[in-house]
Formats: sequence, C-alpha cells, structure tokens
Amino acid sequence: MSSTRKKILLTSGKRKTAIARATVKSGKGRIRINNIPLPVYQPEIAREKISEPLRLAGREAWEKLDVDIRVKGGGFMGQAEAARMALARVLARWKRGSEIRRRFIEYDRTMLVGDQRRTEPKKFGGPSARTRKQKSYR
Repeated sequence: MSSTRKKILLTSGKRKTAIARATVKSGKGRIRINNIPLPVYQPEIAREKISEPLRLAGREAWEKLDVDIRVKGGGFMGQAEAARMALARVLARWKRGSEIRRRFIEYDRTMLVGDQRRTEPKKFGGPSARTRKQKSYR
C-alpha cells in the first residue's frame, strides 16, 4: 500500500491591510491570482509587480509549479505587493536554496520580509490621526 503524496506548500504575504495566501504544487507553470491567470491580470502595473519574483528566479525555477494565490483586503497595489511577497516566499521555500533568497533580498528586501508600517489609529478632536479642528479667536 504505497500512497503517492503530492508535495503542497502554503505561505502568506501581507502589505498594509491586504493578505495573500499562496498554495503551490507541482504542475505546468500556471500562476493564478484569485482564479485569474497572471498573464491577463489587471491592472498592468500590478501584474508587473507580481511577476518580479518570477523574472528574478528564472523560468526553470517555476515552470513546473502551479501557484494559486488568494488575496483579500486593501487596495489593488497593496494586494499586488502582498501577492508578490507570497509568491517570492513560495519560490524561496520550494527551491530551498540560499541563492534565490539572496537574489530576492539583494533586489528588494520587502519580497521576503514584510513592511511593518501600519496606519496610525484615529484620535479624538479631529477627522484623522494627526489633523485637528481649526479654531479662530475672532
């Protein structure tokens, strides 16, 4: 009774309020974001941002992988950067090589390490965190 188990890897990426979860398994080189294939993903600037790790890793690193990324929250660019981080982490963990990690970190550290900046919470006395209601004495 030998069971053939497929290797599946799960990672995540976060940017601002966007959270991306990536699932990777061996396949035919298909990459989908929210069930949309990467070559037709819109807007184009977000597609270019997401495909950066693929260009850095080289075609041989991902041509036999199927990556499915689910993104929610945030705006379109935050989602793109979260998906980019999840994709870069997937490739780095799947290949298990320090060479690909080093290449990602050398190019842009936020591919593998998240940006911890968040919006400051709103305080009383004004419409946002820092602005206050104006006062006039005349």
